[in-house]
Amino acid sequence: MAMMRLRREDPRIVGSFRLHRRLGAGGMGVVYLGSDRRGQRVALKVIRPDLAEDQEFRSRFAREVSAARRIRGGCTARLVAADLEAERPWFATQYVPGPSLHDRVAEEGSLRAADVASIGAALSEGLVAVHEAGVVHRDLKPSNILLSPKGPRIIDFGIAWATGASTLTHVGTAVGSPGFLAPEQVRGAAVTPATDVFSLGATLAYAAMADSPFGHGSSEVMLYRVVHEEPQLHGVPDALAPLIRACLAKDPEDRPSTLQLSMRLKEIAAREAQGLPVSRPPVQRERTEERNTLRPTERYTDRDVPGRGPERGAERGTDRGTERGVDRGTERGADRGTERGGERGGRGPGPSSRPSAGPRTGGRPATRPGARSTSTGRRPANPRLLRQRLFVFVVVTLVVALGIAAAQALQG
Repeated sequence: MAMMRLRREDPRIVGSFRLHRRLGAGGMGVVYLGSDRRGQRVALKVIRPDLAEDQEFRSRFAREVSAARRIRGGCTARLVAADLEAERPWFATQYVPGPSLHDRVAEEGSLRAADVASIGAALSEGLVAVHEAGVVHRDLKPSNILLSPKGPRIIDFGIAWATGASTLTHVGTAVGSPGFLAPEQVRGAAVTPATDVFSLGATLAYAAMADSPFGHGSSEVMLYRVVHEEPQLHGVPDALAPLIRACLAKDPEDRPSTLQLSMRLKEIAAREAQGLPVSRPPVQRERTEERNTLRPTERYTDRDVPGRGPERGAERGTDRGTERGVDRGTERGADRGTERGGERGGRGPGPSSRPSAGPRTGGRPATRPGARSTSTGRRPANPRLLRQRLFVFVVVTLVVALGIAAAQALQG
């Protein structure tokens, strides 16, 4: 965090703290780097002199202190001390070393998907504690997130408000930062924890793209886009885009809860750190498996379709060469020579006749109940059975040939 020297008008001591540097200034006051007598460093915020007498600003300042006191956990800077009755009210929180998310992105560009997911998981987990305390931040943005060595911290609860409060300070004036405000804040509706989820989604999109998901422009233009236009997430990594888009839903009820967001971002951070691919949505995975897993009948039917190419010629020749032969005459000779070789003896292949419906006594056994069959009614070929049929066919053919030769010799 950039520090500046104290100016002539800046105080040197506030309460029991000695001030050393300026950390920044905002609409409500100036933030200083200070320390107590034990050397503990603090970030001390003092209301501006011209606003110290404004009751509205005093009330807002008191809300920030009250919110900081109620929140438990390591997501925010711990409140150290405060004085709301001083001439210039102030409060001091634990000093968080490290740049803001805004400054980090401005200096180094967009962050890796794993870093964005890791930061988002910590922030969403922190928001769980914030919301459990009955507080909505209402101004979550990159400049209000500090990247400390121990993890990101949420600061500046100056416009935080109890759950269900209005977002307007005056009618028609939205409180917060254009581009990171939720649509309900722009419309003046009640804020809820989902309001902070929208702001967190816009913040994570900024970290991933180094740009606002609603572009740039005047406050009026930005507020219009937030309410009426979809966010632009073209530069967001695929692993994060669906979740960030869900956070930026116009309807608060369509956004994930902070707990769901934390769990999902932790999973994405772990996967990205290990270089694992993004898991597909269940519906997509089921459809792919359905396409790749055909029933046995479908596989056989596909194989039996004519004209599938030379790569299937060998398979069809092996499976059906003996069964169907080179032509239908060869098939009849092989099939009936096996089935009726004993009863026809040397008469040779006879005229075509329909086989009996009963079980066959040749090489082909009767169909067993539940046996797998193809859509053409044939069973997959059995190599051993095919060899037996071929042997019988050759023997029968030789016997017939010898019989014909003997008959011709007797006639001569």
